[in-house]
Amino acid sequence: MAATKAEDVVEVHTPAGASPVVLVCEHASSFIPPHLHDLGLAEADRLSHAAWDPGALGVARHMSERLNAKLVASKVSRLVYDCNRPPSAPDAMPARSELVVVPGNGELDDADRRARADSYYHPFRELLADSVAATAATGVTPVLVTVHSFTPIYHGNPRAVEIGILHDSDTRLADGMLAAAKGNPLDVQRNEPYGPEHGVTHTLKEHGIANGYANVMLEIRNDLIVTQQQQQDMGDTICDWLVASLDRLDQEGQA
Repeated sequence: MAATKAEDVVEVHTPAGASPVVLVCEHASSFIPPHLHDLGLAEADRLSHAAWDPGALGVARHMSERLNAKLVASKVSRLVYDCNRPPSAPDAMPARSELVVVPGNGELDDADRRARADSYYHPFRELLADSVAATAATGVTPVLVTVHSFTPIYHGNPRAVEIGILHDSDTRLADGMLAAAKGNPLDVQRNEPYGPEHGVTHTLKEHGIANGYANVMLEIRNDLIVTQQQQQDMGDTICDWLVASLDRLDQEGQA
């Protein structure tokens, strides 16, 4: 197998973006490198929400364009490596995702896991860290925003929540966005359908909280962002909430 190149596994949109916001889309792609033989998955499973976050990249790219913000996106399926998990996490390379069994991850030993992390996680982590550092080097304080989508039905149970605004110990940005979202007809909830207890805030902790930078994770129900127009409309709505939250932080001197 040829050595994996960083540009094959992670990309930056709007690399010269002047915004303090650094966008992240860890689950942007369903691509599985050929040498992994589809991880033994059927086509339907390779294209399902188990393999990626449908619609999330479209929303994130529109936000990147509107805000003139850098966007760091993974180019491989989260079933190959979930870039929102550290190498020590069992679900960084899951043997099962909801109802989908992943044969190609079923018998990974420690050496296999290290090789996956070296090929897919570390290039992503390093490029994201470099992008955050490049923003800080311009004299502005970076703000980290990760963009995800979730399935409307999970383990057979419908989900009413339409947008989740997630945070770990730093609630600053989430508080402002939730305040800005009040009155919107969408069902917007804090730390739903996931929260820190589910291990989903790794990127926030690693690149935001560790550096003292305001941060938030967005979860959008994927049936709301199927088309390009829906993705753009959702991106505009979230940008409005984000800008309002950043303005509030500036006024309070918390940014």
